[in-house]
Amino acid sequence: MGRQAAAGSRERNVPRLDAADEAELMTQVRAHDLRAFERLYRSYHPRLSRFLMNLTHRPQLVEEVLNDTMLVVWRKPEGFNGASKLSTWIFAIAYRKALKALRRDDPPLEDKASDHRPSPEPGPDHHLDELQTRQALLEAMGELSPTHRAVVDLTYFHETGYREIAEIMDCPVDTVKSRMYYARRHLKRAMANWP
Repeated sequence: MGRQAAAGSRERNVPRLDAADEAELMTQVRAHDLRAFERLYRSYHPRLSRFLMNLTHRPQLVEEVLNDTMLVVWRKPEGFNGASKLSTWIFAIAYRKALKALRRDDPPLEDKASDHRPSPEPGPDHHLDELQTRQALLEAMGELSPTHRAVVDLTYFHETGYREIAEIMDCPVDTVKSRMYYARRHLKRAMANWP
């Protein structure tokens, strides 16, 4: 939760680029402009970090996969042809890199003490319920498969539509809808007994 909250606050501090800014940066990245790439990297780092943490549940993989993703953007910027949004292209790369990393990585060790650590998130008491609900939701999401987590994360945390998610995950839109249906069903059951 602490990492999630910290990523969320970092994300709020980094302004999202609009489509025109992203197009201009990609033109400059294609010309090997390192400053343009650094700006693009800083813009995507918080969102990709949160997405990858929710997808993998393995903090040790997040930076590695994120850097692998952005290395593709730097080395093969011509791979973005403008047929989709830049974020769709980048998140699709991150999704594939994360699944590949999960396949080769050992299963994580369960941190039994994590539920008993106080959250480092400062804030007034009225935010406590929101934080607890978010924690319960994230724990329930942790029980989902990586593909189901990705659909939920992209939909609710990145406000991505089903068609774009289908592009990211390289599957039909109906598959995305089906995954969302089963993920929601699981989350509803998991949250049913939550206060």
